[in-house]
Amino acid sequence: MRTGRPTAPLTLTTTERETLQQWTRRQKTAQALAQRARIILTCADGQTNLAVARAVRVAPQTVCKWRQRFMTHRLDGLLDEPRPGAPRTVTDAAVERIVTQTLEMRPTHATHWSTRAMAQTSGVSRSTVQRIWRAFGLQPHRTETFKLSADPLFVEKVRDIVGLYLQPPDKALVLCVDENAQIQALDRTRPLLPMRPGQVERRTHDYHRHGTTSLFAALEVKTGRVIGQLHQRHRAQEFRQFLDTIEANVPAQLDVHLILDNYGTHKTALIRRWLLKRPRFHLHFTPTSASWINLVERWFALLTERQLRRGVHPSVRALKAAIRHYITVTNTHPKPFTWTKTADDILASMARFCQRTSETGH
Repeated sequence: MRTGRPTAPLTLTTTERETLQQWTRRQKTAQALAQRARIILTCADGQTNLAVARAVRVAPQTVCKWRQRFMTHRLDGLLDEPRPGAPRTVTDAAVERIVTQTLEMRPTHATHWSTRAMAQTSGVSRSTVQRIWRAFGLQPHRTETFKLSADPLFVEKVRDIVGLYLQPPDKALVLCVDENAQIQALDRTRPLLPMRPGQVERRTHDYHRHGTTSLFAALEVKTGRVIGQLHQRHRAQEFRQFLDTIEANVPAQLDVHLILDNYGTHKTALIRRWLLKRPRFHLHFTPTSASWINLVERWFALLTERQLRRGVHPSVRALKAAIRHYITVTNTHPKPFTWTKTADDILASMARFCQRTSETGH
């Protein structure tokens, strides 16, 4: 009976056996390397390639391959060989230099780096620059804005307003109030070309202005309903009229907590006298330069995105009708905004941002 070619005995030194056993036990070892180590350890027990293949659950050819590799190169033979292909041309030093230049330097002819400018400066291709920037998360062409509040009562105001969002008081209504002033009624100089298969909607870049209107809005935090009122101007007189509208729409047995910004019309003598006669109204002012904490600003953003930015309004009357229609739709199917971050989360995030800003040295 044919038993196959006899295999040379495989013996291990103490160091080799310990290393192979570590490879099989260590959690961070690659699965392929751990399997090869088990093959060699089983071969060292004097078993045939077929028996080893059955024990490790691999093909006999796999056992033969790694046995021969180990007999020739010992432990190094079990490691993966370099992959075929052209050798690497961009060194680690070149990558570090490109990343450093991107972060710490500016081109002489521009405010930020482009792939073309960086490629010319560093002597590599544009695709190489793109791969390096992508690997390190660098996007020199993008920029964002930020504004830090200098309000001395920033912490107290954040805790006050966030507390109203997360734990609203009993028998009370929390309303976020603000004005979206000077909304323009814009009409295109030529009719729109509607969307059709293979072509997006097109419009002229220029437009006619037909006047403006100002929207006063109060967003009910719990339900998402909106109380809105349109005025030609946004003075204290108009704001007092809007307060009258809020009072008429809120049940008399409920306290009213108004979250609003520090605009001058909210603090005039006319408004103070109105509030003194109505003790159930309580005002909570947002920190300066912190409009993001007022939820009605998010509703204004939706109004702009869904109704105003691409809307065509040939008159102020048409603009007002569009805004009133959107308010009606909002109140027909209201959906409240959910505030998730606590005051501690916000303050900790601000502290980390300030720390990063101070570390830049500017």
